[in-house]
Amino acid sequence: QIQLVESGGGLVQAGGSLRLSCAGSGGTFSRDVVGWFRQAPGKERQFVAVITESGGNTYYGDSVAGRVTISRDNGKNVVYLQMNNLKPEDTAIYFCAADPSGNYRRSGTYRYWGQGTKVTVSS
Repeated sequence: QIQLVESGGGLVQAGGSLRLSCAGSGGTFSRDVVGWFRQAPGKERQFVAVITESGGNTYYGDSVAGRVTISRDNGKNVVYLQMNNLKPEDTAIYFCAADPSGNYRRSGTYRYWGQGTKVTVSS
């Protein structure tokens, strides 16, 4: 059983930056694929980024590519999401998830989820 806790959300002006953290405990977090998703009010959960077990491969959603970087520190059991040049449309609750059983871009394949951290970008 893996527990995930996100942190780092907050209020930021457009053009600003935030770094989100996803701390994992229990289970095999350091050996799991970990993804970030986001969900804005009234919208479906959207894929943001994913990182493989060793951190050797990363993939990004089209809406954030070039503005976000996912990384991990397996020694600390933490996955980070650095977000730059934030836009009002990035406003959402951001979730990390671990251990996908299939297509890593689909939220339904992930076994473990955190509670989310809210990001608000003002114009």
